[in-house]
Amino acid sequence: MKILLKNFTAQNPQQNLFEKNIDLLLVNDKIAEFGRNLSYDDKMTKVIDLSGKLVVPGFIDMHVHLREPGREDEETIESGCNAAAFGGFTAVACMPNTEPAIDSAEVVEFIKNKSRNNIVDVYPIAAATIGRKGEYLSPMLELKESGAVAFSDDGVAIKTASILKRALEYSKMINLPIIEHCEDESLSFGSMNEGINSTLFGLHPLPSVSEDLIVMRDILMAQYTGGKVHIAHISSANAVKMVREAKSKNINVTAEVTPHHFTLTDDSLKTYDTNLKMNPPLRTEKDIKEILEGLKDGTIDCIASDHAPHSPEEKEMEFDYAPNGIVGLETSIGLALTELVHKKVLSVDEIIFKYSINPRKILNLNVPSFKVGEKAEFTILDLDEIWTVNKNKFVSKSKNTPFDKRLLTGRAVGIINNGKILMNGEFIS
Repeated sequence: MKILLKNFTAQNPQQNLFEKNIDLLLVNDKIAEFGRNLSYDDKMTKVIDLSGKLVVPGFIDMHVHLREPGREDEETIESGCNAAAFGGFTAVACMPNTEPAIDSAEVVEFIKNKSRNNIVDVYPIAAATIGRKGEYLSPMLELKESGAVAFSDDGVAIKTASILKRALEYSKMINLPIIEHCEDESLSFGSMNEGINSTLFGLHPLPSVSEDLIVMRDILMAQYTGGKVHIAHISSANAVKMVREAKSKNINVTAEVTPHHFTLTDDSLKTYDTNLKMNPPLRTEKDIKEILEGLKDGTIDCIASDHAPHSPEEKEMEFDYAPNGIVGLETSIGLALTELVHKKVLSVDEIIFKYSINPRKILNLNVPSFKVGEKAEFTILDLDEIWTVNKNKFVSKSKNTPFDKRLLTGRAVGIINNGKILMNGEFIS
């Protein structure tokens, strides 16, 4: 069957495209026609009216924990892809802190096979070292050939400068980035940001300099080797400033930020809600101010959720002992539209760069476009829909979110990918 999408606004800043009241004819998973007032055969064409909707290149979340293999009680590849689809993402890149870690071609193939024929594409990020232990490099060439798009020890920084140097040298040969969780392990024993609030709340502190030290190390090593470093979930003002300076020197460094790090501060921890416990921890208004500047001036390239599902049993314990992380796939886009677009921090074009174009370029993936013959891979947005987050409606297997009952403006209402359409929570094809 052919599918005709009618009366939407198409926007893709990479194509310098902004067209209102446009139509798109899909045949299988390809764009057959793109223009105004397209004719169609009633018997052979399903028509979907998208009046008032914005269609943009498919969004990708480049920092997602799918938990499979190993912790299928928290999330599976299937449930994680469903959460991504309902959240507005046509693709995710999954992190390697699985059990076993993604450090072999066999595990990469397992993930690819489990995600085959899904509406959401899954791109594995492989471990930089065997078992993520920081001792021996993983077989990087073999992992790339099997489908890995980047390398990371995820959850910990690559252990030593020596191993990092070799990882960057090898990854440079195959043009893939090293994605770093920036945290000095000698300072990593706290559960919230160090400051006045950690003293007031009586929680073990984790200083922001822990992040800053590794960001500085990684930038220097990227400069020395010419390799590509991507800073995951940047959270401190100093880290943003260092990335900005590195980019001014043409050092090959990029960065991402999560919605929780530009919307929440450590003030909120007075409730001791373990759904607010994450790593890096929530920081201060000063840090958020610098993060917003970094988003505006291009220092921060991407927005990623760091989707980290946990079971209720794990989160329902004392704050210091609860695991770090929150689910984010189903709230990420709504938070960004609410806090960035509607508050005029970023334009819609800039949101498209942060969610689609930049992450795909960092991972060497094709950016979807509105061209006849190209694969149709799009996110459908309603910029003005007002809605309330309800964790009980999440399709993720886990519900650990601090944003439950939060009122948001703007959301992704559908996606198109791999010949399938999800619209308002229902599959159309």
